[in-house]
Order: sequence, then C-alpha cells, then structure tokens
Amino acid sequence: MRIYLIRHGRQNSPLCNVNVPLSDAGRRQAELLGERLKKESIDAVWSSDLIRACETADIINEKLHAPRIIREGLREISFGDLEGLSDDVIMERYADFFAARASMKEDLPYPGGENAADVIRRAVPVMDEIAKSGAETVAVVTHGGVIRSLVTHYLHMDGAYVPLLAKHLENCGITEFYYRESDGEMLLNRFNDFAHLMDEPELLRGGWGEKK
Repeated sequence: MRIYLIRHGRQNSPLCNVNVPLSDAGRRQAELLGERLKKESIDAVWSSDLIRACETADIINEKLHAPRIIREGLREISFGDLEGLSDDVIMERYADFFAARASMKEDLPYPGGENAADVIRRAVPVMDEIAKSGAETVAVVTHGGVIRSLVTHYLHMDGAYVPLLAKHLENCGITEFYYRESDGEMLLNRFNDFAHLMDEPELLRGGWGEKK
C-alpha cells in the first residue's frame, strides 16, 4: 500500500495555525497536485478537519472522484500560545524556546501546546486505520508538523529531531510511505516531492509573500 502524505496548500493568512481557507496560490497548488495524482489510481482521499486541509483535499478530489474521509487526528500540531501570532512576534517573544528546540536535546512542546510525541499519539492510529482500509493507494492531506512528526516516528528517530525537517516541506508536496503488510512496517519512499510545482516558482516557499 502507498500512502501519500500531502501538506495542505498555502493558506490565506501568514499568522500561526489559524483555521482559514486557502489563498489563490494555495488553490493553484492543489489544482496542479490534482492533475498529477489523477494518474495514480488513488482509492481514497483523507484529510484533517481544518479548513485549509479539507479545501486542499476537495480540490484534489475534483480530479480523482475518490471517497473522502476526514479525521481530527490529522490536525496540525498545536502551537499553543503561539497560535494567531505573526512570525515577527513569535520570534521576539519565544526566542529562548526556539533556541532550546534547535539544540534537539529533547522533544519540547510548544508553550501551551503539543510536541511531536503528542502528535504521534493521535496521528498514528489514523495511519493504522488507513493501512487496514484495504486500499492500494491513498492521498492524505494533513499539515507540516504532522508529516514531520510521522517521518521521525517511522524512521525511529527521537521527536526532538523534528526541527531538522522544518525548512524542507513545500505546500502540496508529497511525502510517500509504503506500508509493508507482511511486517506492518511503514517505509519512507520519498520526502517532499514537489515536481508538479516547479514550473510556477511563485508557488514555492520562496514565493511566500502573499497575505490574502
């Protein structure tokens, strides 16, 4: 079984983890991904229940016409006290936290929020449900913190190493796992494949400047 973990399209606000729709760029990212995935015989499209993930999944599914499944366990990591703040404010107020986190000595929770272990506890049961669904290929639209946490989990890395992956995950990029039924292992096939976005570089992370 192949499981495509997809980071949602670009949202229409630069504030931290606000539950908002996609921007125009985010919708375009999802359209391009849908065009690519329609060749992949996707059996089902799963997503978190947050607006940006649902909208991304629904746009993709306009090309796929697959069953849609929504799970709260696929929500973004809780950033706690950081949510709703701008990057500038976050870096000013929480500089010490990010310095400690960057040391990767422990899996630190965001102030008032979750850490990777918390995400794994709620997201892995959803991955297990997907693995047991009988499908051959599944698209799962979720969030950057969830994908990074799952990658460290299935590679048997400590959650403290999530920051290593923090700058390398495009919106609507594909991270693919292969579920090997014989022993229940999740094998990482590729990480952050965004070839479908390359012809429109303004859709990549370097093009983030759009505010609405």
